[in-house]
Amino acid sequence: MNLTEAGFVAGWRLIRALPRPVAAAAFRAGADRAHRRDGGGTRRLRANLRRVVGPELPEAELDALVRAGLRSYARYWMEAFRLPGLDRAEILAGFRLDGADKLAADVAAGRGAVVALPHAGNWDAAGAWVAATGWPMTTVAERLPDGVYERFVGFREGLGMEILPNRGGPRPAFDVLVDRLRAGYVVPLLADRDLSARGVEVDFFGGRTRMPAGPALLAIRTGAPLYVASMWYEPDAACASIEGPLPLPAEDSAPLDERVRVVTQRIADGLAAGIARHPEDWHMLQRMWLDQGPQGAPTSAQPPATTGTV
Repeated sequence: MNLTEAGFVAGWRLIRALPRPVAAAAFRAGADRAHRRDGGGTRRLRANLRRVVGPELPEAELDALVRAGLRSYARYWMEAFRLPGLDRAEILAGFRLDGADKLAADVAAGRGAVVALPHAGNWDAAGAWVAATGWPMTTVAERLPDGVYERFVGFREGLGMEILPNRGGPRPAFDVLVDRLRAGYVVPLLADRDLSARGVEVDFFGGRTRMPAGPALLAIRTGAPLYVASMWYEPDAACASIEGPLPLPAEDSAPLDERVRVVTQRIADGLAAGIARHPEDWHMLQRMWLDQGPQGAPTSAQPPATTGTV
């Protein structure tokens, strides 16, 4: 076991043993230290949030937003470490979904549903809530090195989720997801950042980025309803709302790649609307736009624009 894996194991064992207020205070202090140190991840978050809020927001207010964003991200990790120690009632009480009736109807009808998620709020709490509600659910996780992936799979499967690797599985993840949707499963997929370098280029807050084709392609292939989620935190719970189903182009309206591009742009627009409502809860500490340098700043001299994964 290497140090990274040991750190996650310690987190899952130790953090959930602490009283929640003590754990929350420790993670909040860690977030504030990261804000003061202004390392690479913090600078990338700052650049990404500048895209979201536009150039008019004063620097002091942007700095406060970055600090709030780091605290939100720390809260995500604190809650993720504590999730395995919660019982079903606590999981159900700790997450609220506006639009749950839509998913309930989809599951009851056996048609399944695709939900495109941002890296925001607490997506692990969302998945645990879906499983605790009794709905069948499958999603995809990035294969991480050195035993960390297996730990995360065990963590999420222990909460009732079926987890597929994004590469290296016995069957392609996309094929398995098609089968699961046709069996009536909920398939939530993080959709605001492409990990494959083969994503669909879209407009997002006025800049160009790539997002994964999987959510759109799954909906087009299976006919399953496609929703876009907004995710954020309230003081007492992680929250989400879903918009949709998104309209899908008719099969004879355009070639498949063009239909996927159109639907992926609709996903991008829906994600942007949710992120703009709750920018402090968007946990994007990685390079996001195609014109960004390593630390997140645009490579050109122009000011920032103002406007999951298979």
